[in-house]
Amino acid sequence: MNYNIGKFSELSGFSIDTLRYYEKEGLIITDRDHNNRRIFSERDITWIEFIKKLKMTGMKLKDIKLYAQLRYEGDETIQQRLDLLFNQSETLNEQKKEIDEYRDFLQNKIGIYQNMLFEQNQKVSRTNI
Repeated sequence: MNYNIGKFSELSGFSIDTLRYYEKEGLIITDRDHNNRRIFSERDITWIEFIKKLKMTGMKLKDIKLYAQLRYEGDETIQQRLDLLFNQSETLNEQKKEIDEYRDFLQNKIGIYQNMLFEQNQKVSRTNI
């Protein structure tokens, strides 16, 4: 099934302007009809969803553009694409480690305050006896 840019925008969740920008930047290569209007396919939906997920991982646009370029070049670029994905995975692992450290810091501080409140409540309970 084929879609015009308006319908594809609805299906993908990307604005028409964003889709045009992605096309200009080489992230997506569209077919054209006899009136030179963009035509998107089911394969484009799958691809744009993949781009969306790459963005959600925090991958930089320049790396997504490189990935797209390599994808359109064909299967001989699989290793380079794999390298980009490994690099992004490593970046996410590093970010997760930092977040875990921040969370541990907060949990420690929360524990300190909870103990302080508990001790305060104990003192109040003892003085009311």
